[in-house]
Amino acid sequence: MTTLIKNGKVISTTGVIAQDVLIDGEAIVALGAPGYFAGAEQGADTVIDAAGKYVIPGGIDVHTHMELPFGGTFASDTFETGSRAAAWGGTTTIVDMAVQRAGENVFEGLAEWHRKADGNCAIDYGFHQIIGGVDDESLKAMKYLTEHEGISSFKLFMAYPGVFYSDDGQILRAMQTAADCGAMIMMHAENGIAIDVLVQQALARGETDPRYHSYTRPSPLEAEATHRAIVLSHVAGNVPLYIVHMSAGDALNEVAAARHHGRNVFAETCPQYLWLTLEETLGRPGFEGAKWVCSTPVRSKDHDPDYIGQMGHGHQGDLWKGLRMNELAIVSTDHCPFCMKDQKELGIGNFAAIPNGIGGVEHRMELLYQGVVAGEMSLERWVETCCTTPARMFGMYPKKGVIAPGSDADVVVWDPNTKTKIGINDKHHMNMDHSAWEGWVIDGKVDTVMSRGTVVIEADQYVGRKGHGRYVPRGLSQYLV
Repeated sequence: MTTLIKNGKVISTTGVIAQDVLIDGEAIVALGAPGYFAGAEQGADTVIDAAGKYVIPGGIDVHTHMELPFGGTFASDTFETGSRAAAWGGTTTIVDMAVQRAGENVFEGLAEWHRKADGNCAIDYGFHQIIGGVDDESLKAMKYLTEHEGISSFKLFMAYPGVFYSDDGQILRAMQTAADCGAMIMMHAENGIAIDVLVQQALARGETDPRYHSYTRPSPLEAEATHRAIVLSHVAGNVPLYIVHMSAGDALNEVAAARHHGRNVFAETCPQYLWLTLEETLGRPGFEGAKWVCSTPVRSKDHDPDYIGQMGHGHQGDLWKGLRMNELAIVSTDHCPFCMKDQKELGIGNFAAIPNGIGGVEHRMELLYQGVVAGEMSLERWVETCCTTPARMFGMYPKKGVIAPGSDADVVVWDPNTKTKIGINDKHHMNMDHSAWEGWVIDGKVDTVMSRGTVVIEADQYVGRKGHGRYVPRGLSQYLV
């Protein structure tokens, strides 16, 4: 099957250029000036007219949690429903988190994730490996997975004592192992020991509403853990370190300082931290705020009283600045959806029992494009943070993340001339009974989505199929020297 996408403007990290794109089978074979492929057009199986529209690489969300066991329940999206929702939002590759907890076997955890995903995904997928129990066996597994299984990134937690938490000694050992094999350490950077004290103190005072989830996870404890992780990565030999779901300006300052000193330190943020505030979400009366309980938490529109920063317009302003200056490398979602009924409601009367997570895999590309419209970032930076850098950071480039000859034909046609209304009765395909983005209207819309040359979304219809998505073995990060 050959496909010609004509009359569109192709966006890359370096510019917006009027180009036609020729696809043969699963790969892009050529780019040409408008009309260059006029001779081939007659023989093409499909012609997509992208006049007035943008043609961008398929989005890559490198932080999702499909079917994650958490808080006595499971994330409500399966790989089938979650990958389909991702496609609706212009994302054509996800990298999910396979789980090993303390006392469990790494290989058994990975096998379980392969079982969940195999034959069920609408788009391509890869895995990071969570290491929740650092010991001799899991350290050996890290090296084996990097060299033989295409898993070159490992997530550790400074939070959740008794579940995923690793102490500084365990973190250092894992980092030393990663340094030996070139792997990336991903870090949930919050001081979980201190947070647990604050949580118990709040509950003892009768402070049980969802907003206290944010109050008991103050940004200085994110900044402190981020600093500690950076120091440990330096001691381990400048091992590549990637801070996940960064929410606070004071934590971002730690990453910016490390990068200024030449450290292999990177960070991501998520749409919820760029657009949502404590006052508008978690702080709503009653239990409604539970919809927005996630960790790290949604922050106040103003800085914490003790925060000393460079920007005068809150954590959100700092994060947008960080994206412009490449202090933040990637925007992912930390997609971990739970329904209100029978899931979030487990925490009625105790905010600490609310399953942590927001559903966002469908809306990342849309919400970041709104940042372009708002003047917070350029079109090129939109593609860079959502498509190209994720592929390079996690060893999938140039197969993924770019529109170029030889790359997978993961392509999104984006229409900037219309709007998208998000909401449970509007655009909403995640397996949830609510939307964290209810009522939001985005300037722009996903028009057509192709995964490896196969159209999966067109004309407001899902036309893909379960099982189309393939596992993507990954190499090492391409940002290292």
